[in-house]
Amino acid sequence: MKTLRQLLTGEDVIQLVIRLGLLALLIVWTFYLIRPFVTILVWALVLAVALNPAFVLLAKILGGRTRLAAVLLTVVNLAIVIGPAAWLGLGAVDGIKDFADELAAGDLAIPSPPAAIKTWPLIGTPLFEFWDQASTNLRSVLQRIAPYLKPFAGTLLGIAGDAGVGTIKFLLSVVVAGCLFPYGPQLVAAGRSFLSRIVPEQSEHFLDLAGATIRAVAQGVIGIAVIQALLAGIGFKLAGIPIAGLLALLVLLLSIVQIGGAIVMLPVMIWIWTDKDVTTALLLTLFLGIVSILDNILKPLVMGRGLTTPTLVILIGVIGGTLGHGIVGLFIGPIILSVAWELAVAWIRTDRASAAPQATIDR
Repeated sequence: MKTLRQLLTGEDVIQLVIRLGLLALLIVWTFYLIRPFVTILVWALVLAVALNPAFVLLAKILGGRTRLAAVLLTVVNLAIVIGPAAWLGLGAVDGIKDFADELAAGDLAIPSPPAAIKTWPLIGTPLFEFWDQASTNLRSVLQRIAPYLKPFAGTLLGIAGDAGVGTIKFLLSVVVAGCLFPYGPQLVAAGRSFLSRIVPEQSEHFLDLAGATIRAVAQGVIGIAVIQALLAGIGFKLAGIPIAGLLALLVLLLSIVQIGGAIVMLPVMIWIWTDKDVTTALLLTLFLGIVSILDNILKPLVMGRGLTTPTLVILIGVIGGTLGHGIVGLFIGPIILSVAWELAVAWIRTDRASAAPQATIDR
């Protein structure tokens, strides 16, 4: 078999090198130009895929008027982002800034327990003593390690400062996703054509798998986590907690990484019983108790199938996405990494399945 160098003349080689060089320059230059918009485009594409079932249903209700359905769905999404999400987001940013300032100054401390806990029957005294001991010990430990945590405080302030840009990216992504809704079939066809050039035999399967993974993570993980965090934040605000936004953000993070926000809501319930009257405390406890188990109720209904992506992959996606792309990366990271994981696993399984019959034939 002749090599490429033997088939081409010197002039052909020079022309090929020039063409490849120009193509590489065009690709690099294009990426440089669209780099500021990559996160916006990716998040818009994720929203378009995740909300496509809702768009199809709404378009059917409106008699096939796809443009009107896209406009209405975009308005609803913008209302959610501008309304409660922005309300809690601003509270979370203020909480992060205060936390970072205390961390940098070495003033971070655990508050002492309220004296009213002692009056609780049975568990009052032991709980008060445990809380008081934990507060004293943790305060001394935090004061000793505070100097080593100052660089972390700078990272937190950077993330908080990125919140304004992240909000604009969210809004632009929602608008771009609204523009993509009517062109869903064309985008699917383009994706199928692109994959057919890379993996001809598995293009259809990989495209379906990518879409299913995006919907599973976006709806069953990110979507439910956002709903749970918004409801928890409303409960924290009604309870009068000063750092309600920051606690809601913690609920969001813990829900995304599949740990659950109950470990944040349980201490809040205890604090409510020390600060509120019995009726208010009972109502808020019932509300937060329902919110804490909401993910266990909604996930089987929304996802349909269990998410096969390991929790560690989602956690790495959350951390890497946030550090790399700010607030928007918190949502994009786990979705992109989950899609990459599922496609890689499917590819490996396909190779093994195709190798097994060949080994049988060789025998």
